[in-house]
Amino acid sequence: MTRWMHDTFPGHEVNLVFARGLSLEALTAGLREMHREPLAHGEADEWAWMVHDMITEADGYREADYRRVCPEGAEVVVFVTEPCSAKAHGPMFMYLRDGRGTLSFSFEDVEQRVGENPDYMSAELLAAHLIGPEAWCAKADTDDDHDCFDHHYDDEDRLVRAIAHCFSLPSPPLSREVTAK
Repeated sequence: MTRWMHDTFPGHEVNLVFARGLSLEALTAGLREMHREPLAHGEADEWAWMVHDMITEADGYREADYRRVCPEGAEVVVFVTEPCSAKAHGPMFMYLRDGRGTLSFSFEDVEQRVGENPDYMSAELLAAHLIGPEAWCAKADTDDDHDCFDHHYDDEDRLVRAIAHCFSLPSPPLSREVTAK
């Protein structure tokens, strides 16, 4: 998911937001109130979704407060695809339920999860060998020529697949040409 998002919206650093228990109209209206215009949006598999610019000049370059679009009974899943591409920070993930931050982590360090329930999807992350003893690259210890960055994007893809599976998210590509309105 992170790789296809990098090239889909040239000149934009974007967030991908999924909402369940909230209509597409309510999601886009709530994000527009925070000066987040949809670059693409749609609905699939019980989820409304929207791609928007990560930050905007209109809001003083602040991050969106997704609690404002996550009322009681709703869930919001956010992928911050390029939190600071100039400084080469990895993507981030956030899960909100009933307006509260349930789980959040950077793709750079999945072991450091925060929120009201930082272990919310630990079983899925452990099963995918993204945390725990099986998460370490064995070649890093035995092969001097091995560079773990060579499989960095594969690791990110596994992480996105684990998140998508955990929340039953619709699968990309959610291409702009097909789904933008």
